[in-house]
Amino acid sequence: MREVFHQSLEDVQGRLVEIAELVTIAIDKATRAFGTSDVGLAEEVIEADSIIDEKAIALDELAIEILARQQPVARDLRIVVSALRMSASLERMGDIAEHIAQLTRMRFPERAIPKGLKSTFLKMGELDVEVARQLTELLRTQDLAITEEIRNADDDIDDLHVSVFEKVLSDSWQGEASATVDATLASRYHERFADHAVSVAKKVAYLSTGDWTPATDTIEIVVGPTQ
Repeated sequence: MREVFHQSLEDVQGRLVEIAELVTIAIDKATRAFGTSDVGLAEEVIEADSIIDEKAIALDELAIEILARQQPVARDLRIVVSALRMSASLERMGDIAEHIAQLTRMRFPERAIPKGLKSTFLKMGELDVEVARQLTELLRTQDLAITEEIRNADDDIDDLHVSVFEKVLSDSWQGEASATVDATLASRYHERFADHAVSVAKKVAYLSTGDWTPATDTIEIVVGPTQ
C-alpha cells in the first residue's frame, strides 16, 4: 500500500514538472510576442492556456483522490496539500503569460511596448523566462540552491517594475493614456509572474526542511520516504 502511495506522490511531482514546462513555453512565447508584436505567437499562448488549466485541474483531482483514499498524515499530508497550492500558482503563472499575450493582440498592429521602455520590458521578459526555467528545474531536482537564484531574479524584476512606474510618473513621460495603462499592466504582470515562482520555490523548500528560509544547498526528493 505504501508503495502505491509513493507512486502517487511521484505522479504528483511529475505533473507539477510538466505544468511548469508548459508555463515556461507560455511565458517565453508571450514575452517574445510582446517584444516583437507577433500576434500569431500571442495567439498560440492564448489558445494553449486551456491546456495548462486542464492539467492543473487533473493534478488537483489526483491530489484530492490521494487525500480521500490514502488519508496521509504529517509530512505526507503537507506534500499533497502543498501540491494543490503549487498547482494553483503554476496555473496563475500560465494566466499571466496569457495576459501578456492578450496585450500584444489588443494593440496589434501597433507595438504593445510603450516608447522608451523597450529595453526594460525585454529584460523583464528575459528574467521571467529564466525564472520559469529555474522553477521547472527546482521541481524536477529539488536542488535548493535554485531557490536563491529565483529570489535574486525576482529582486531584479522588482527593481525593473519600480523603474517602469518611475518612468510613467515622471515629468518627461509623454505617452498617451493607453500607453500608460499598457506599461503599468505589463509591468505588473511580469512582477507577479516572478512572485508566484518565488511562492512555489518556498513551498518546495519548506517541504524538505520544515523551514521557510532554509540555508542548505540541496534537499531530498519530495517523494522520498517519510521521515
